[in-house]
Amino acid sequence: MRTIVFHLNCLEQGGAERVVTTLANDFAKEGYQVYIATEWTAENEFSIDSRIRRVHVGLTKKQEKKPARLQFFARIKNLRSFLKKVKPDIVIAFAQKANYRALMATVFTRIPVIVSVRTDPYLHYTGRRDKILIPIFFPKAAGSVFQTQGAKSFFSARVQKKSRIIVNPIHEKYIGVPMPPARRKAVVQSGRLVDFKNQLMLIDAFVMVHRTHPDYVLEIYGGDSHDGTKELLEESIIRNHAQEYVKLMGASDKLEEQLTDAAVFAFSSDWEGLPNALMEAMALGLPIVATDCPCGGPATLIRDEENGLLVPIKNAEAMAAGINRLIENPELAEKLGRNARKITEYANAKAVCGQWKDYIEEVCHK
Repeated sequence: MRTIVFHLNCLEQGGAERVVTTLANDFAKEGYQVYIATEWTAENEFSIDSRIRRVHVGLTKKQEKKPARLQFFARIKNLRSFLKKVKPDIVIAFAQKANYRALMATVFTRIPVIVSVRTDPYLHYTGRRDKILIPIFFPKAAGSVFQTQGAKSFFSARVQKKSRIIVNPIHEKYIGVPMPPARRKAVVQSGRLVDFKNQLMLIDAFVMVHRTHPDYVLEIYGGDSHDGTKELLEESIIRNHAQEYVKLMGASDKLEEQLTDAAVFAFSSDWEGLPNALMEAMALGLPIVATDCPCGGPATLIRDEENGLLVPIKNAEAMAAGINRLIENPELAEKLGRNARKITEYANAKAVCGQWKDYIEEVCHK
């Protein structure tokens, strides 16, 4: 069996980290030798199979005292030393900085690297450093995995030619959950409280909804990202006198139970890669209103009027209209929810892991 190294910053609970954990656990169960090489350890991490070897390749205490520029090269040196020792068949990097580190650490090693772009490159791969590093190093990748066609189109034809679009695997706990016999009067959202998810707009939209449907509540599930968003949301709730009907529910590991019977799932992000929260809501069969944000994550998953409703970003009026429409038309809502649930046919862990394995074999045989 092949030896695979996954490289990313840490395993703190987030979208990329969840995908890496799912893939690594699946590969380990099938007999692959799997390493996860991370920069640091966080408090709230996903659990991994006991057969997986977790390796620290971040800065040592001595290296942490060096200037930032030297720290950058120290990180690459640490990863390179580990890879030369293990000699893996392939390295799979997740997220922007990890992509660069893996590509630079494997120069002249003949170890193939698959990079994975997890965000909107039109927003996050356009800095001065990116404009220098992308033309030099991305073409050297043995392969690239994108979540959407929009993200893929950002890169050169040479990079695109060797790439694949692979969706995220949905966690098994969201698959096969029975549809509720009735829906409660709640609009829900799940995701970190962070600025780009624009829960502020969602609150503004729901204040409008509440004028027409005063018996409905908004429940926002998600942990604090400590960027000031939670405080802004709390201020908005107070300013709109919405304490009785807008609730910040905090983080939860029981979303498959808490979201299932809601009337509407509202997705309000200004940008995304391919949002796990949206995919999980679809798997649960929730009627969905989602912003059509760059670079095409929701539009990759949702066919407007068929398995959900798409509305423009940063538009509280359009979001409110979409929510009202689903509340007032339960037959449409249930049809969209049933169709959304079909996502599990192609985005289950077995199917997605199979696509990754096929791609890994293709890359390794080149």
